Amino acid sequence: MQAIFTSQDILADMSEKFSAQRGKRLKALRVASGLSQRELAERLGVHHSNIGFWESGAVPPRSEVLPTMADIFGVRVEELLGHEAKRKIAAAPSGRARLTFDRVSKLPKRQQQKILEVVEAFVAQHANGQA
Repeated sequence: MQAIFTSQDILADMSEKFSAQRGKRLKALRVASGLSQRELAERLGVHHSNIGFWESGAVPPRSEVLPTMADIFGVRVEELLGHEAKRKIAAAPSGRARLTFDRVSKLPKRQQQKILEVVEAFVAQHANGQA
């Protein structure tokens, strides 16, 4: 006997697969950014359990958090939603580095200069193969 699938069954299956893929993509972006679920939740102003729900694919992120989330991850909102676009090489740091440099930019200029000296020394060391 042959199974009969309705269009609703097919759409439900496609929706479930899309949700799981979206959740995996969100988790991959968060991990690549070097953020924990709690750190991302703090940046978005939401409870950390929301991040787990979004990453599981159980529920999608609310539309009002998508622009901030995309900014944190250094991607476009469309990429968060699964519309792959050609990625441009980022000219600025993303993830934890970006968050840290955002905080550094609020320090007094003398402290910023000291931090830059240390970072530049590490970068030069890495470029010379001494890392």
